[in-house]
Amino acid sequence: MHFVNHLFQSLSLLIRDLVSLLFPNLCCACGLQLYRGEAHLCTGCISNLPYTDHHTDPQNKAAKKLWGRIRFNATMAMLHFKKGGRVQNIIHHLKYGNNSGIGIKLGMMMAERLQTAAAFEHIDLIIPVPLHKKRERIRGYNQSKSIAEGIAAVLGVPVIHTALIRKMDTESQTNKNRFGRYENMKDVFKIMDECALRGKHVLLVDDVITTGATIESCANELNKCGIKKLSIAAAALAD
Repeated sequence: MHFVNHLFQSLSLLIRDLVSLLFPNLCCACGLQLYRGEAHLCTGCISNLPYTDHHTDPQNKAAKKLWGRIRFNATMAMLHFKKGGRVQNIIHHLKYGNNSGIGIKLGMMMAERLQTAAAFEHIDLIIPVPLHKKRERIRGYNQSKSIAEGIAAVLGVPVIHTALIRKMDTESQTNKNRFGRYENMKDVFKIMDECALRGKHVLLVDDVITTGATIESCANELNKCGIKKLSIAAAALAD
Protein backbone atom coordinates (compact mmCIF):
# COMPACT_ATOMS: atom_id res chain seq x y z
CA MET A 1 0.00 0.00 0.00
CA HIS A 2 2.86 2.37 0.87
CA PHE A 3 4.45 1.70 -2.54
CA VAL A 4 1.13 2.37 -4.31
CA ASN A 5 0.66 5.64 -2.42
CA HIS A 6 4.23 6.69 -3.23
CA LEU A 7 3.75 5.80 -6.91
CA PHE A 8 0.47 7.73 -7.06
CA GLN A 9 2.08 10.76 -5.44
CA SER A 10 5.03 10.62 -7.87
CA LEU A 11 2.69 10.39 -10.87
CA SER A 12 0.64 13.31 -9.54
CA LEU A 13 3.76 15.46 -9.23
CA LEU A 14 4.89 14.44 -12.73
CA ILE A 15 1.52 15.38 -14.23
CA ARG A 16 1.57 18.70 -12.37
CA ASP A 17 5.07 19.42 -13.73
CA LEU A 18 3.95 18.68 -17.30
CA VAL A 19 0.93 20.95 -16.90
CA SER A 20 3.18 23.70 -15.51
CA LEU A 21 5.42 23.46 -18.57
CA LEU A 22 2.46 23.71 -20.93
CA PHE A 23 0.63 26.36 -18.90
CA PRO A 24 3.25 28.37 -16.97
CA ASN A 25 0.85 30.96 -15.53
CA LEU A 26 -0.51 28.64 -12.87
CA CYS A 27 -0.30 29.01 -9.11
CA CYS A 28 2.57 26.92 -7.72
CA ALA A 29 0.47 25.99 -4.69
CA CYS A 30 -2.98 25.09 -6.01
CA GLY A 31 -2.44 24.85 -9.79
CA LEU A 32 -5.20 27.31 -10.69
CA GLN A 33 -4.79 30.03 -13.32
CA LEU A 34 -3.04 33.19 -12.16
CA TYR A 35 -4.69 36.51 -12.91
CA ARG A 36 -3.06 39.73 -14.06
CA GLY A 37 -0.85 41.11 -11.31
CA GLU A 38 -0.32 37.73 -9.66
CA ALA A 39 3.05 35.99 -9.86
CA HIS A 40 3.86 32.40 -8.83
CA LEU A 41 1.15 32.29 -6.15
CA CYS A 42 -2.50 33.26 -6.41
CA THR A 43 -4.01 35.75 -3.99
CA GLY A 44 -6.17 33.04 -2.42
CA CYS A 45 -3.18 30.84 -1.58
CA ILE A 46 -1.13 33.75 -0.26
CA SER A 47 -3.99 34.51 2.13
CA ASN A 48 -4.64 30.93 3.19
CA LEU A 49 -1.29 29.11 3.27
CA PRO A 50 -0.48 27.40 6.60
CA TYR A 51 1.65 30.13 8.16
CA THR A 52 3.48 29.34 11.40
CA ASP A 53 3.88 32.88 12.81
CA HIS A 54 7.22 31.70 14.23
CA HIS A 55 8.61 35.23 13.99
CA THR A 56 6.32 36.21 16.89
CA ASP A 57 7.32 33.27 19.12
CA PRO A 58 10.97 32.82 20.25
CA GLN A 59 10.09 29.32 21.52
CA ASN A 60 8.64 28.10 18.23
CA LYS A 61 8.98 24.53 16.90
CA ALA A 62 11.81 25.36 14.50
CA ALA A 63 13.85 26.92 17.31
CA LYS A 64 13.16 23.99 19.62
CA LYS A 65 14.55 21.56 17.02
CA LEU A 66 17.91 23.33 17.37
CA TRP A 67 18.02 23.96 21.13
CA GLY A 68 21.11 22.41 22.69
CA ARG A 69 22.64 21.61 19.31
CA ILE A 70 23.98 24.96 18.08
CA ARG A 71 24.45 28.53 19.31
CA PHE A 72 21.93 30.84 17.63
CA ASN A 73 20.00 34.05 18.22
CA ALA A 74 16.60 33.29 16.65
CA THR A 75 15.01 30.84 14.23
CA MET A 76 11.85 31.00 12.13
CA ALA A 77 10.19 28.97 9.40
CA MET A 78 7.34 30.68 7.57
CA LEU A 79 5.13 27.74 6.57
CA HIS A 80 4.07 24.32 7.83
CA PHE A 81 5.18 21.60 5.37
CA LYS A 82 2.96 18.52 5.08
CA LYS A 83 3.04 15.83 2.42
CA GLY A 84 0.38 16.27 -0.21
CA GLY A 85 -0.32 19.87 0.75
CA ARG A 86 0.10 23.16 -1.05
CA VAL A 87 3.42 23.91 0.63
CA GLN A 88 4.86 20.67 -0.76
CA ASN A 89 3.71 21.78 -4.21
CA ILE A 90 5.50 25.10 -3.76
CA ILE A 91 8.74 23.49 -2.59
CA HIS A 92 8.55 20.97 -5.44
CA HIS A 93 8.29 23.82 -7.96
CA LEU A 94 11.21 25.56 -6.26
CA LYS A 95 13.54 22.55 -6.20
CA TYR A 96 12.55 20.59 -9.29
CA GLY A 97 10.39 22.85 -11.46
CA ASN A 98 13.13 25.18 -12.77
CA ASN A 99 11.35 28.02 -10.99
CA SER A 100 13.79 30.18 -9.03
CA GLY A 101 11.20 32.97 -9.13
CA ILE A 102 9.03 31.24 -6.53
CA GLY A 103 12.06 31.27 -4.22
CA ILE A 104 12.38 35.03 -4.57
CA LYS A 105 8.65 35.37 -3.91
CA LEU A 106 8.93 33.25 -0.75
CA GLY A 107 11.93 35.27 0.40
CA MET A 108 10.05 38.54 0.03
CA MET A 109 7.14 37.12 2.02
CA MET A 110 9.56 35.96 4.74
CA ALA A 111 11.24 39.36 4.87
CA GLU A 112 7.92 41.08 5.56
CA ARG A 113 7.65 38.96 8.71
CA LEU A 114 11.30 39.39 9.70
CA GLN A 115 10.84 43.16 9.61
CA THR A 116 8.28 42.94 12.40
CA ALA A 117 10.42 40.74 14.72
CA ALA A 118 12.87 42.46 17.08
CA ALA A 119 15.11 39.36 17.24
CA PHE A 120 15.89 39.70 13.53
CA GLU A 121 16.84 43.39 13.63
CA HIS A 122 20.21 44.68 12.41
CA ILE A 123 21.10 41.76 10.13
CA ASP A 124 24.41 42.52 8.39
CA LEU A 125 24.46 39.84 5.71
CA ILE A 126 22.58 36.82 4.41
CA ILE A 127 24.10 33.42 3.67
CA PRO A 128 22.09 30.77 1.82
CA VAL A 129 22.70 27.11 2.64
CA PRO A 130 25.06 26.11 -0.21
CA LEU A 131 24.46 23.44 -2.81
CA HIS A 132 27.35 21.39 -4.13
CA LYS A 133 28.58 22.79 -7.47
CA LYS A 134 27.57 19.62 -9.30
CA ARG A 135 23.99 19.70 -7.97
CA GLU A 136 23.65 23.44 -8.56
CA ARG A 137 24.85 22.99 -12.13
CA ILE A 138 22.24 20.28 -12.75
CA ARG A 139 19.42 22.28 -11.12
CA GLY A 140 20.51 25.56 -12.67
CA TYR A 141 20.38 27.51 -9.40
CA ASN A 142 20.52 27.18 -5.62
CA GLN A 143 16.96 27.35 -4.27
CA SER A 144 18.12 28.70 -0.90
CA LYS A 145 20.01 31.48 -2.67
CA SER A 146 16.81 32.42 -4.52
CA ILE A 147 15.01 32.73 -1.17
CA ALA A 148 17.92 34.74 0.23
CA GLU A 149 17.77 37.13 -2.73
CA GLY A 150 14.07 37.72 -2.07
CA ILE A 151 14.80 38.53 1.58
CA ALA A 152 17.67 40.81 0.58
CA ALA A 153 15.49 42.74 -1.87
CA VAL A 154 13.17 43.74 0.98
CA LEU A 155 15.68 44.18 3.82
CA GLY A 156 18.38 45.84 1.73
CA VAL A 157 21.02 43.45 3.11
CA PRO A 158 23.71 41.82 0.93
CA VAL A 159 23.72 38.10 0.09
CA ILE A 160 27.15 36.49 0.31
CA HIS A 161 27.14 33.03 -1.27
CA THR A 162 30.90 32.47 -1.54
CA ALA A 163 31.88 32.74 2.15
CA LEU A 164 30.41 29.31 2.98
CA ILE A 165 30.68 26.46 0.48
CA ARG A 166 29.58 22.85 0.32
CA LYS A 167 32.77 20.88 -0.17
CA MET A 168 31.12 17.46 -0.55
CA ASP A 169 28.02 16.26 -2.35
CA THR A 170 25.92 14.13 -0.02
CA GLU A 171 23.41 11.33 -0.33
CA SER A 172 19.73 12.24 -0.34
CA GLN A 173 18.40 13.00 3.15
CA THR A 174 14.85 11.89 2.30
CA ASN A 175 14.82 8.42 3.88
CA LYS A 176 17.23 9.08 6.76
CA ASN A 177 16.34 9.51 10.43
CA ARG A 178 17.73 12.35 12.53
CA PHE A 179 21.00 10.58 13.39
CA GLY A 180 21.45 9.44 9.79
CA ARG A 181 20.91 12.98 8.54
CA TYR A 182 23.42 14.33 11.06
CA GLU A 183 26.06 11.76 10.05
CA ASN A 184 25.36 12.52 6.39
CA MET A 185 25.97 16.25 6.93
CA LYS A 186 29.02 16.18 9.22
CA ASP A 187 32.00 18.14 7.84
CA VAL A 188 30.17 18.94 4.59
CA PHE A 189 30.59 22.73 4.69
CA LYS A 190 33.66 24.97 4.75
CA ILE A 191 34.22 28.67 5.48
CA MET A 192 36.05 30.41 2.64
CA ASP A 193 36.11 34.03 3.86
CA GLU A 194 36.29 34.51 7.63
CA CYS A 195 37.01 38.23 7.29
CA ALA A 196 33.66 38.84 5.57
CA LEU A 197 31.83 37.18 8.48
CA ARG A 198 33.73 38.21 11.59
CA GLY A 199 31.72 40.43 13.92
CA LYS A 200 28.56 40.26 11.74
CA HIS A 201 24.94 39.35 12.48
CA VAL A 202 24.44 36.58 9.90
CA LEU A 203 21.07 35.34 8.64
CA LEU A 204 21.37 31.71 7.44
CA VAL A 205 18.64 30.83 4.92
CA ASP A 206 17.30 27.39 3.93
CA ASP A 207 14.25 26.08 2.07
CA VAL A 208 12.90 23.44 4.49
CA ILE A 209 13.95 22.52 8.03
CA THR A 210 13.31 18.83 8.66
CA THR A 211 15.55 17.47 11.42
CA GLY A 212 17.82 20.53 11.38
CA ALA A 213 20.93 18.51 10.44
CA THR A 214 21.86 20.76 7.50
CA ILE A 215 21.37 23.94 9.54
CA GLU A 216 23.38 22.42 12.40
CA SER A 217 26.31 21.62 10.12
CA CYS A 218 26.33 25.10 8.56
CA ALA A 219 25.94 26.82 11.94
CA ASN A 220 28.84 24.91 13.46
CA GLU A 221 31.15 26.28 10.76
CA LEU A 222 29.78 29.82 10.96
CA ASN A 223 30.10 29.95 14.74
CA LYS A 224 33.79 29.03 14.50
CA CYS A 225 34.77 32.19 12.64
CA GLY A 226 33.85 34.92 15.10
CA ILE A 227 30.43 36.03 13.89
CA LYS A 228 28.57 38.31 16.28
CA LYS A 229 25.19 36.60 16.03
CA LEU A 230 23.52 33.84 13.99
CA SER A 231 19.85 33.94 13.05
CA ILE A 232 18.09 31.36 10.88
CA ALA A 233 15.16 31.61 8.49
CA ALA A 234 13.54 28.88 6.36
CA ALA A 235 10.60 28.89 4.00
CA ALA A 236 9.02 25.88 5.69
CA LEU A 237 9.19 23.48 8.62
CA ALA A 238 8.44 19.79 8.20
CA ASP A 239 6.39 18.92 11.29
